Amino acid sequence: MNIPYRPLALGFLLLGLSAAVLQRAQAGGHYYAPVADPVVKEECGSCHLAFAPAMLPASSWQRMMGDLQNHFGDDASVDAATAAKISRYLTANAADAGNQRQGGKWLRGVDAGNAPLRITEMPKWVREHRKVSDREWRQKDVRTKANCVACHAGAEKGYYED
Repeated sequence: MNIPYRPLALGFLLLGLSAAVLQRAQAGGHYYAPVADPVVKEECGSCHLAFAPAMLPASSWQRMMGDLQNHFGDDASVDAATAAKISRYLTANAADAGNQRQGGKWLRGVDAGNAPLRITEMPKWVREHRKVSDREWRQKDVRTKANCVACHAGAEKGYYED
C-alpha cells in the first residue's frame, strides 16, 4: 500500500465517524436504534415503519406477536418460525432489555404489568407530542399518529428529533 494514502483514508474515516456522532448528538434523547434484522425489517416494514424495538417493553412485543391475526385491525399473521424470529428480536431489543440507552426514560410511568401495545400510548410519546394539534394529525400527509416519517424525516434511521 502506498503510504501517502493512509492518512487520507484515515481522514475520511474520521470525517464519517464525526458526522455520525454529530447527527446522533443533534437528535439528543431522540435516537432509538432502528430495526437491523432483515426479516423483521421486511415483515414489519411491508405495511408501516418497522418501529424501533426500544419503543416498547418486551411484554408489549410478546402480547402483540401472540395475536398477529388481530394486529390493529389487520391480519399480520406469518408462519410460526418467522413469528418466533421476529418475537425474539423485538424482545431482545425492547426498552426494558437492559441494553437500551433510552429504556429508563421511555419506560417512566409505564405499568410493567399492563404496558400499552401502541407506541403512541407510551407516556413519553404522549408527553413529547402533547403540543401537536388534532388538526395537524388529520393532515393528509400525516393521517395517523403512527406515521412517524411524516414529521420525523430521519425516523427510518432512528432519529426522531423535532
